[in-house]
Amino acid sequence: MMYRTLYFRYTAQKRYQDCLVLLFDGAEKLIAKDQQSSAADLSLLLIDTLEKRGSLPGDNNFYWVPRLGSLIRGFSPTTVERDTFIQRVVKWSSGLHGKYGHPVLHKLIAHVYWNEGNVESARHHYLLCQDGSLCGRVLIQISQSKGFRSEVDLFLVQAVLQQLSLKDQRTAEVMFYEYTRYHPKILRHEFPFREPLVNFLYFLFRLIDTKSVSGFRALRKLYDPSLKRDTSFLKYLTKIGIVYFDEQPEVPHSGPSGLGGMIGDIFNRLMQGFDDDDIEEPQSSAARRHNANNELD
Repeated sequence: MMYRTLYFRYTAQKRYQDCLVLLFDGAEKLIAKDQQSSAADLSLLLIDTLEKRGSLPGDNNFYWVPRLGSLIRGFSPTTVERDTFIQRVVKWSSGLHGKYGHPVLHKLIAHVYWNEGNVESARHHYLLCQDGSLCGRVLIQISQSKGFRSEVDLFLVQAVLQQLSLKDQRTAEVMFYEYTRYHPKILRHEFPFREPLVNFLYFLFRLIDTKSVSGFRALRKLYDPSLKRDTSFLKYLTKIGIVYFDEQPEVPHSGPSGLGGMIGDIFNRLMQGFDDDDIEEPQSSAARRHNANNELD
């Protein structure tokens, strides 16, 4: 109650820094005492205060990114308010660092989910952290623990196409080279690859550099039989054609994804964020999870 009273007093007086320090200190103390719900309440007031304060010049906004990450890390996954807090934090960050939020924040959140074994949510945030090398290593772990040998290329293709759809070519390329260089089940670790779809990605990167729409169309036609292994690829390729080749959008076909619900289409929440403005511009599971956590720490 005292914290909430001071929150209203400080924000009314626009003493935002005093309020932020007070709320953060209080939330940390409550987390340490395992009073999760009360800590979450103060954390949400902290986000309210950051929103009211608004953006600051220079790098001052980044100051709160690792601190918010530490609060998220302190919450139990059973804390009801944690998901709301994470959503609010990402939304606040997106107002300061572009549409999808600060990459460091996404990396911190991804580590939390990964250590809890929540692979889907972890993958979502890893792909937004703009660290292609880390994304490649994470993708190898997911492919090894969740996929079949025959899907080793599908995991990579989908992740790269999603990354390109998010207009992050650099991260997509680094992730591609990390995955192809170190995945133990990739039959050949340099071009030309043995997996047709991996070669498709290699050529796609070259075509993006040349901006050749005719080459892009010819490449899609050439690899169409392989691309049909996962019907979600069409959606991403349509977006890539628009973003990198000024191609007119096609009407996407619906259908089940080759990799299923967990891996096949988890980026729907991101793809729904694209609007017209955007267009312009075998080991046991427990042991595998333990090993993956150690490797990613």
